[in-house]
Amino acid sequence: MSNPDALLVEIAATVESEHSNQMPLTVVVPGAVITGRLAPESLWHERIAEVLTASDHLKPFAALFSAPAAHLADDSGGDTPPPARPTHLHLHLARILQGSYALPHTGGMYRIAIADVSSWTVGDLGYTDQ
Repeated sequence: MSNPDALLVEIAATVESEHSNQMPLTVVVPGAVITGRLAPESLWHERIAEVLTASDHLKPFAALFSAPAAHLADDSGGDTPPPARPTHLHLHLARILQGSYALPHTGGMYRIAIADVSSWTVGDLGYTDQ
């Protein structure tokens, strides 16, 4: 979508402000339907950093996800600008739906540009594993 859906941006902003990871969402992006739960960006980064830290080969990349996000307001006590509007969705327990299968079976972590979402629905779509 060249013009991101304002309601979807508001949903993502609410997840960020409430620090909730319980909002189920299914999105359609070019080439995929992805279903999962929205997570605040900071939580998503934290979880990715944990996984990378546990790997001897990928540990150097963990620092990229551990660094504080540049858009977060500081606690300097001065006038802080309002938080930037979300530009990405951060899904956890997410699966790509392909026919009657979902990949990965256990769910993964996906970052999706809101501008790439062509349609969406509230809810975690089920699938059959037959």
